[in-house]
Amino acid sequence: MTAQQPVRLWPDPPAPTEDEIAARVRTERRGHVLAVSMTRADKRNAIDLPMTTALDRALDSLDDDPELRCGVLTGGPDVFCAGTDIAVGPGAPTPRGGNYGVVARQRTTPLVAAVEGIAFGGGFEIVLACDVVVASRTARFGLPEVGLGLVANCGALFRGPRALPPTVARRMLLTGDPISAERAYELGLVTDLVEPGEAQERALELAERVAARSPVAVRATLAALDAALRDADAQGWADTDAAVAQVIDSEDRVEGVSAFLAKRAPVFPGR
Repeated sequence: MTAQQPVRLWPDPPAPTEDEIAARVRTERRGHVLAVSMTRADKRNAIDLPMTTALDRALDSLDDDPELRCGVLTGGPDVFCAGTDIAVGPGAPTPRGGNYGVVARQRTTPLVAAVEGIAFGGGFEIVLACDVVVASRTARFGLPEVGLGLVANCGALFRGPRALPPTVARRMLLTGDPISAERAYELGLVTDLVEPGEAQERALELAERVAARSPVAVRATLAALDAALRDADAQGWADTDAAVAQVIDSEDRVEGVSAFLAKRAPVFPGR
């Protein structure tokens, strides 16, 4: 895969402290399974540089520790992730993980998403980067970037039409309208639909089933699946960079972000 996102939408923030990083993500080992939980619920798990750093470290551990055979990524009982923290940005893509430390990662270990509440913008793109998706009936999936004068820059432009019918993905990307967990399940994006509060437990059960299988066979299977998509993903990142370049200096982007931060409706000049 080519290096991700040379076009930047936010300036580089200051380096985070270890306390800031530790406050963003919690990890827990359960036998051969690593549970990774985003812990910035007061900001709907919006991703800033400390969160990117913490997620990158957690997923590095998942891939580098031979005793870990599957991972679960969750945002907690109420919200999965609202995507980028628009006020400060997510920091630079990491060398191994790309944006958020997640979406461009060539993982060697399977990852299950456990979704409660909203997975919007980059949060949904994190879901699209996982291998299996468990969601409760509270979950909603959306790509609201066009309402901010932005484009989805973390994989949705090519993974969305792959995981969903292309017409549904186009509607989500062009309108910003979300879909429900039930609709996502009907369309095959969500593999397991559960009652509220049960997503993480079901995801851990699935991860334990994966971990009980042959690690050699699981790694080989994941590598083969990823290899089949590698060329398409490289082109997808290049096309995404081109789309970002078209909006980065636009008046629409300035207006969209300003309106979001001011909590008012945007008035786009179309320039």
